[in-house]
Amino acid sequence: METKMKRLILSIAAALVFCALGPVQSARAGEEPNILVMGDDWNPASVPRSTRVFKQVLDALSEELNREGFAVYDEIAVSLDDFRQNRVRRTDAELIDIARSVKRPPIDVAVIFSIFASTSKTNYTTKIRTRVTGRLLNVRSGKRLGNFEVDLPRSDNVSPNCNRECILETVGSNAKSLALDLGVVLAQKLAWLIPAKEREAEEKTEIQAGLSTAFSLTFKGFTADDISRIEEYMVAFKGYRHHRPVKSSLRTNEYWYETDSDTARLNRNLRRMIDHMGLTGRVTFSGSTFVVENISPNKQR
Repeated sequence: METKMKRLILSIAAALVFCALGPVQSARAGEEPNILVMGDDWNPASVPRSTRVFKQVLDALSEELNREGFAVYDEIAVSLDDFRQNRVRRTDAELIDIARSVKRPPIDVAVIFSIFASTSKTNYTTKIRTRVTGRLLNVRSGKRLGNFEVDLPRSDNVSPNCNRECILETVGSNAKSLALDLGVVLAQKLAWLIPAKEREAEEKTEIQAGLSTAFSLTFKGFTADDISRIEEYMVAFKGYRHHRPVKSSLRTNEYWYETDSDTARLNRNLRRMIDHMGLTGRVTFSGSTFVVENISPNKQR
């Protein structure tokens, strides 16, 4: 009974400590998502990455998201040192691997788009139809955040003698216009991921829910009792969504952990948790993986 009471007190204390940590920072302290705009040209019917049209759409889409206040990064700039550049007809697996592998800065959301253009020739005109499709992907968890498609309500008519350059010029003009519209649509879809800039005075210290991020948390060298206490702390952390055990052994336990908190806050909470438990530990992380090791001195028998 006494042990249960102590554990209950510790659980309540943990909740108070870690809930109290939240309001220290402003509403903007929630980590805004880093966005990478990428083109998917794997489908043979899509406009390849090497064309002028593709670059026009990429630039227009990135510009519109930037204008809406999002942190948008250039794929070539952030992947220049580690990946072969100017590849075309890339698979989904390659795009996702690149987005996950970029560490400076870590990418949270990938905006993956494709451009499709089709022509229909008649004796008197050529009809050109352009559309842009794609999806939003939570890079760390793999969760889809939304799909999108924009196109023109009617096909464009051009001369029946319109050659490849003429067609590309028309497609480029349409695609750029569609990309700007698409940027507005995406900004609305992404708006809920960013903490509110302005709240009423009494709400300014509250942390707003942003992008729910999934982490892998591995605890090494802890006893079963330690792990029970650690699980109580994890649930008490500010921004907690849910967790799920992935792997468990006598001294190693791994969890899938989803939270609205950013990486820095979770790192700080894990370190403070170890201190609060009266243990000596080492917390390391890379990307979305945290490893917490118990390095306390061995017990004397």
